Amino acid sequence: MDTAPSAQPATTTAPAAANRRRVATAAALASAVEWYDYFVFGIAAALVLGDLYFPAGSSTAGVLASFATFAVGFLARPLGGIVAGHLGDKRGRKPMLVLALTLMGVSTTAIGLLPTYDTIGVAAPILLVLLRVAQGVAVGAQWGGAMLLATEYAPEGKRGVYGSVVQLGVPIGVVTANTVFLLAGALTTDSAFAAWGWRVPFLVGLLVLALAWYIHTRVEETPAFREAERALAEKEKSEQSSPLRTILRGHLGTVLLAGGSFAVNTATFYILITGVLDYTTRELDMKKGPVLLVSLCVSLTQLVLIPAAAALSDRVGRIRIYALGAVGIALWAVPLFLLIDTGSLLWLAVGTFVASCFLSIMYGPQAALFAELFTPEMRYTGASLGYQIAAVAGGGLAPFVMVLLLEATGTSMAVSGYIIALSVIALASIKVLASRANAAESEAASPEPAPESESAAGSAG
Repeated sequence: MDTAPSAQPATTTAPAAANRRRVATAAALASAVEWYDYFVFGIAAALVLGDLYFPAGSSTAGVLASFATFAVGFLARPLGGIVAGHLGDKRGRKPMLVLALTLMGVSTTAIGLLPTYDTIGVAAPILLVLLRVAQGVAVGAQWGGAMLLATEYAPEGKRGVYGSVVQLGVPIGVVTANTVFLLAGALTTDSAFAAWGWRVPFLVGLLVLALAWYIHTRVEETPAFREAERALAEKEKSEQSSPLRTILRGHLGTVLLAGGSFAVNTATFYILITGVLDYTTRELDMKKGPVLLVSLCVSLTQLVLIPAAAALSDRVGRIRIYALGAVGIALWAVPLFLLIDTGSLLWLAVGTFVASCFLSIMYGPQAALFAELFTPEMRYTGASLGYQIAAVAGGGLAPFVMVLLLEATGTSMAVSGYIIALSVIALASIKVLASRANAAESEAASPEPAPESESAAGSAG
């Protein structure tokens, strides 16, 4: 056994297959539209936001300011994960997911309507930052809710596959965001795109509100939460319990290890979809349309690779597949930028495709792996915190760090070194998680009972 023990309790009645499919579809759609709204900001940050909201003496300064605003959204994600995790473990997965979708839809639409610096002056970048913070809070709250809706409805032995439907929201979000930007660019002149065309992808955020209403009215709470709710109610009769307090006191190590294991994935992902877009168009003089098309096509391949990796993890173990992806990212970091630096669209496609394969191998089993690290009564809080720590440490800062490294060193090999360093941290974290999981399994198999205060997740944490 090479993964953490499952903490999913048995339920008295299994959810009907039709209900499972409806919940899985709703979770996948929630993830897709949420990530779409989040990614359109990253694409806009690389293409237009620097000039419109952060006018400066150099294009590099504008891009840095734009990417810094992009990173602010990641800094806000743990707040969303903490608040929604705490309430989601005490009040339910579904209401937190609905709230996250509503906040994302409103904030994304507001960005699409926001006047520029030339119109309202310094208020423009301030409001842009605040709306980006709202997006960050929303996506920080969303992932745990969508992931748990899917994995806690999963039939026995299928948690990896069910978790992967939520992970598919990322490539679907990238594909749709790139597609809408490509259409907006193709249907407008350069001046029209800068004036209003870039706003159209943000206004699509209104559709998120319709999905939030559907989930609110048609999706039931998960069986695992209903079981945990009964146990929590009994516990609260004798003591005041808090999922966040429980995590911070007894399972913070597991949260930090989960974050450390995943930071390389989020960093490399955002380097590919945002940092490389800026680098190829600004430094290598490649056209933005073909580069966006490459990103779109590469993301389409993830729709096959992510569920395949997840299904394999159901058979051979989460951590084995997860670690394989981390090793691949480390080994491909240097060839990736050697290929990109040729300035050839073909080699850009090859380099980013191979990198995307390794990202998919990690991303497929990640939802189920993080869910299995914690028991249901603290699962939303623990899994969300681990994921959002990785997002801050890796994804949010990655495009900003990439620009700084390129400016400071003049070589893309510095970016490769950054990816390799995060890969080493990931592999070290994975090794410790695997050791703890094996120890927990051995303890569970021991004839001597474990102390009452320890849970499966506690043994792994």
